[in-house]
Order: sequence, then structure tokens, then C-alpha cells
Amino acid sequence: MNKRGSGILLHITSLPSPYGIGDLGPEACAFVDFLEGAGQRCWQILPLNPIDPIYGNSPYSSVSAFAGNTLLISPDRLFEDGLLSRSDLTPIPLSPEVRCDFSEAIRYKNRVLERAYQNFTARRIKREPFEAFCAENSSWLEDFSLFVVLKKHLDGRIWNEWPKELRDRDPDSLRSVRSECAEELEKVKHRQYLFFRQWHLLKSYCSDKGIDVFGDLTIYLRFDSADVWANPGIFKLDSEKRPAFVSGVPPDYFSETGQLWNNPVYRWEVLRESGYRWWIERVAHHARLFNALRIDHFRGLVAYWEIPAGEKTAINGKWMEGPAEDFLNTVTNHFSSLCMVAEDLGTITPDVRDIMDRFGVPGMKVLMFAFGEDNPDHPYLPHTYKENCVVYTGTHDNNTVRGWFENEASSEEKRRLFEYLGKEVTADEVSWAFIRMAMMSAARWAIFPMQDVLGLGEGARMNKPSVPLGNWEWRLLSGQLSHRISESLREITAESARIPSQEKGS
Repeated sequence: MNKRGSGILLHITSLPSPYGIGDLGPEACAFVDFLEGAGQRCWQILPLNPIDPIYGNSPYSSVSAFAGNTLLISPDRLFEDGLLSRSDLTPIPLSPEVRCDFSEAIRYKNRVLERAYQNFTARRIKREPFEAFCAENSSWLEDFSLFVVLKKHLDGRIWNEWPKELRDRDPDSLRSVRSECAEELEKVKHRQYLFFRQWHLLKSYCSDKGIDVFGDLTIYLRFDSADVWANPGIFKLDSEKRPAFVSGVPPDYFSETGQLWNNPVYRWEVLRESGYRWWIERVAHHARLFNALRIDHFRGLVAYWEIPAGEKTAINGKWMEGPAEDFLNTVTNHFSSLCMVAEDLGTITPDVRDIMDRFGVPGMKVLMFAFGEDNPDHPYLPHTYKENCVVYTGTHDNNTVRGWFENEASSEEKRRLFEYLGKEVTADEVSWAFIRMAMMSAARWAIFPMQDVLGLGEGARMNKPSVPLGNWEWRLLSGQLSHRISESLREITAESARIPSQEKGS
């Protein structure tokens, strides 16, 4: 991904599927074919970790930093592998294609994955690949499976409210759980095996088609997660294993009280003493999954806003120095060829820019933010870009370009947009006007949410950060990826020199 190119942001859940949610099956490969045909070189997705209805099905609030979201397992691929019969697949959920139906998908996938495990054991399917997967991933898989099974047995309670011997991971108590719940633990591991097997098959297909996969890595973790339970010493917890300090961002122009995220913050000095072992294992895991990583809230590596636990807002926090230089030196020494992109949106201080420049980490430019003020040198206007950046029309947290134009942009923002374009555009035209601006810029990569390629309005928005329900549900419809759209995208990609020269005529 060190060459000029472009790509599309589309999460796996947004793919078409008859099973209530997009998955890693045939439609994922069809989307890769579309990317190839349209001259694209990158597929960006959101985190692949497990989701939870309690947390709004957000991929950014997961029970594990390592495990995969088993709702993304394709029943069609399980049928092809002989783990399901046609009768096992029925009845198929009759959920509307236009939105993800998470509750129906959970019920359906739990049923077919239980059947797949039963068939796996009853048909004496070769266990060697499964056992090899378990051995290769034991550093996180053992704790994750224990956490899932214990949480189920303890009525979903947060782990620091478990019996003390389980909360504190007494070795004899955990040994008893492993013995008494052996089959339940194996089922959890089997689902993870199926997920990662299907993921690596899809990633291999992407590689064969010349498509790089661009993943997402969150800095902070949910407190009620397998990782915090298994590694309490690397987080700022009190003697009762409750968070002592939590994460957020301070008050700013957008919020008088800041943002209170409530994730536990790290004991970076403890991590440093271990050579950042847990983080290195995490990055290594993601480096096997993706060709490039977006580091969410990158500025938290340089300095982070630490808030005493129990505060109702983020006002009473303070800035704490992060380990950026030492940490990034360690990461780059281990992963010299891994491409990292900084999520550097919002207020970014010079020390963060300095770290990004020193390590050559590209940042993000979002065109939708470029017209909010009368500033001809606004850093998000395309003519100001340096090569080492990634330009987006918008992100998963923004409205679609058309939705912004129709419902959010002021008359002054529209005026500045028209002046920059040198012409007026309509709601039907604005998405592709943004795509053209991004494509023609100096940015090395240009990436567009699929909704903007399709010119969709606000109803296709993926996430509203201030709204707890109804997010992450948008889905691509079968047949929307027309030949006309593919040709239009390929044409503008070629015009902007984002297709290698030998492919332009193909």
C-alpha cells in the first residue's frame, strides 16, 4: 500500500446476505470482484471483533481484542465444507435485506453453529487443523473461551462481580472449570476456528485479486472483556479490580463536558517493562489479518486524557504522557513492513504531528470537514495535502456526503463548496464531486464509504456516535453494484493515476 491507489470502506456486516447480516461467504468474494473490476486496490473494514447487543452491536466495544465476530461466519461456506446439510440451513431468517437484523442473526447463527459443531464431532471430521489453530492461538484463545463460558454460567455478570476465586483467576478454580466445561469451551474455540478459517480464505482471495485489506485497531478496550480479566496488571484497576481511571477526551468546542468513554486506561510503565508484550502479540495478530491498520485514537499514544473513575463527565480529567516514541520504536522493530495509519481527527497538538512525521505514519483527511470555515488553507482542502495521507469523503461516524449536503451543510458551507469546485452541484451530483476531489488530490490513498459511491442519503448512515440505538445496520442490496458504477469508478481511478499503468487498458 505504498503506491498511489484508492479503495472503498464497507464493513462485512453491510454485505448482502439472506441470513440477517453480511458474512464472509460468496457475497464477500463478489465484492472483491467488484473492487478489482472498478480498479480499486483497497478494502477498508471496521473491527472484526465480537459484538454485543448490550453495547449497541458496536464493533468498537468488544469482549475481546483478539477474537473474531462469529456472526460473520458464512453458512454457505459451512455447507461447502460439509459441516452443514441443506436441511441444517433452514429455516432461513426472513429479515429485511435493507438493514442488519442483529437479533435474528444471533438466533440463526447460534443454531447453525451448534449444528456445525455437532456434525464436526459426529462425522469424525479431521481434527488436526482445529487442534493446530487452538495451539497457535492459545495465548488468547484459552482465556477468551474461559471468559465466555464463565460469563454464561454467571448470568452475564461483569467479571469483577464474579466469585473472588474466579475474578482473581485462582489456578485450581480455573482448572476445575476447564475439566467440568470441556465441551462448552471446545465449542467456543471451534467457532473461532471457523471464523478465522473463513477470514483467511477471504483474505487470500483478496490477495489473488490484488486487493489490500485495511483493518481497524482500537486503542482502548471494554472493561468487561476477556483481555482485562486475563491481564489486570496492565490496566489501572483498584484492589477490587475496578477501574481506578478511565478514558475520554477533554471539553472542547463541540462538547462543554468532553467525552467520557469509561474504558480502563493502561499502566504503560508496566507494559514498557515487558517490552509491550501484550501489545506486540495484539499487533502481530492483526498483522496476520490485514495489510494495513488504522490506529483509532492515535493521539492517545502521545498523551491521553485520564479521568478518575466515577466521574459523570470528562471535565475533571488530566493529560498523561503516553509512550509513543518508545512504543512505536518497539512496534516498528517487530513489524518493519506493516503499514499503520493514524486516526488523527479532532484537535491534534504539535507533539502528535511530530511523532507521526518522525515515524512516517500517514494521517486522515476528511473532505466533509473542509468547508466549515472560511479558510483557503484549511488542512482538509485537497490542494493542501501532502502525499503521505489518506483522504476520505467521510467516515463511518459521519453522515453520507449526500446526507450532509441535504440535512447538515449550511448555506455558507455550500457556497464555499461551490466556489472550490468552480460550479454548483445538486444533491444527485455532490457525492461524486467529493469522490473526484479526493481522487485528484495528492493523497496516496483515497477511500470512500460505499454509500457515497452509490450517492445515498442520510438513511444509509452507518453510525451516529451520540445515538445509542439503530447504528451499524446499513446494508448493501443485491444488484446495487452495477456495471455502470464499476465503469465510472474505474474511469475516474485511471484519470487520477491510481491504477498501475499496465492495467489501465485492461
